[in-house]
Amino acid sequence: MLTWIMENMATIIISAALILAVAAIIAGMIRGKRKGKSSCGCGCAGCAMNGACHTRN
Repeated sequence: MLTWIMENMATIIISAALILAVAAIIAGMIRGKRKGKSSCGCGCAGCAMNGACHTRN
């Protein structure tokens, strides 16, 4: 078992880094959604769906 871990250490480290990066991105998207921010990052004035994705305050 230890031999397998040592032989695949680079793959394990890269996979863990990718999983952490994806988790951080998803957490950031959830935080932004809770704060009412748009997921596209641009203004809604020129968007064809401007009345459908956000409620007006």
